[in-house]
Amino acid sequence: MRIGSGMSVGLVGLKAFLIQAQAFISPGLPYFSIIGLPDTSLTESRERVKSACSATGFKWPETRVTVNLSPASMPKHGSTHDLAIAVAVLDAAGAIPQQSFEHTLTLGELNLDGTVLPVNGLLPILLHARGQGIRRAYVPFGNLEEAQIVPGIEVVGIRHLGELVEQVGGKARYKLSDSQSFTELNLAPDSSEAAHKQIDMAQVVGQEQTKWALTVAAAGGHHMLMTGPPGTGKTMLASRLPSIMPPLMEKEQLEVASIRSLCGNLQQHGVSDIPPFESPHHTASTAALVGGGSGVALPGAITRAHCGVLFMDEAPEFSPRAMQTLREPLETGQVLLSRSKGTTSYPARFQLVMSANPCPCGYGFGTGERCTCSPRERSRYWSRLSGPILDRIDIQVSVLPVSNITSSHTQPRQTSAQIRSQVTQARATARARFADHGWVCNAQASGEWLRTATSAKAIELVNQALESKRLSLRGADRAMRLAWTLADLDGRTAPSAEDVNTGIMMRTRLQ
Repeated sequence: MRIGSGMSVGLVGLKAFLIQAQAFISPGLPYFSIIGLPDTSLTESRERVKSACSATGFKWPETRVTVNLSPASMPKHGSTHDLAIAVAVLDAAGAIPQQSFEHTLTLGELNLDGTVLPVNGLLPILLHARGQGIRRAYVPFGNLEEAQIVPGIEVVGIRHLGELVEQVGGKARYKLSDSQSFTELNLAPDSSEAAHKQIDMAQVVGQEQTKWALTVAAAGGHHMLMTGPPGTGKTMLASRLPSIMPPLMEKEQLEVASIRSLCGNLQQHGVSDIPPFESPHHTASTAALVGGGSGVALPGAITRAHCGVLFMDEAPEFSPRAMQTLREPLETGQVLLSRSKGTTSYPARFQLVMSANPCPCGYGFGTGERCTCSPRERSRYWSRLSGPILDRIDIQVSVLPVSNITSSHTQPRQTSAQIRSQVTQARATARARFADHGWVCNAQASGEWLRTATSAKAIELVNQALESKRLSLRGADRAMRLAWTLADLDGRTAPSAEDVNTGIMMRTRLQ
């Protein structure tokens, strides 16, 4: 009895686990079965594998073929394991030398003619494999450049199953059609990345107060709400926040790239140090926002915004249920999605920026003479942003109309590069201060640390705001975090009472 084997990696969210595919050819009526909790797409791989193996000149056994995917207790899904299943069957039939793929990953989807197609999620798979001591992997040629991102593991690009057989000394007969294209994944920044680099904060006319608030938000990782009438530049300002944020560190780049790989859009964005920017439409469902799908849930917008910005334009127009789902991720930095086949955890440490009109018609500012909304309509409009959500917003700023564009053009404006330099310096100060705690910005500092490190005079102002009900206890901590960010931007080692007072005002401007 000869048992063939192949190795693959499964994903539950971004958490990976090794899969051992074992094939056994036994006497009996012709039948091909895959066991070990496969889903529908994986069960269908029986026909793909059988046809692909035949396309290499291999004579499929006219007996019973059983493939087990272990560990059997973990659900397996997707077509990533086609190549490992084919390798196990070929090994069991003696078509390739025994144990040719021991301690070697084989990843890829098979076409009926034996060609190997690219798969999603290859980057987190290889990062996990490297941590498990795997040093060699056969991957689809279309994923080769993505696979080469991971150092310390040898990757070989495969176009056809026959190539894989020949790599280990087996014999195969196959022919690649001229119409088949095998274009490598291009991870260089595309036109969207180039367009992103062209946007600059200097392009925004006026709104110096809001630009300063965005600078504070970027320096400390604070959440922000902008309120103002239509046409004042709220969306334009929010879209330029990533341009003033510090470049992503190498670990963060890999985290963002892994999420994009799982979502299948790594080719569109490439591996970049620019923080991601997600802007879901206000009609987006809860599943689109936090993630969803049958079986194992897929990432939503808040996960795609990990290490970057989640911008919710016209925030009161989002459904209350969708808004409430943000509460836990804003506190924990991750989202847990429970489905029938298990619970999936995705990272969701994003910076939330919301914009809103002052009322449903948008003109309830100043004297309000153009406003057509009743008090009840205004109350209903703002009630969609619940108290718990607003309490998690660090900065609330009013964006008023610009009254003179001529004078704005004559005044020098700071570029994104100039602002980013200030922000990066402030972030470096905070990172050095929190080196022993593992925090990277002031928004992550614990309340206990803040109450210990902030001066008694500054804390007295916070106590007064608590007594007057201007702040909740959560809001008090967030006001102190703002104060530390203001001190970092000014180059001071600790916040003053004035910084704390400014932090309180920035939090409670709309309350």
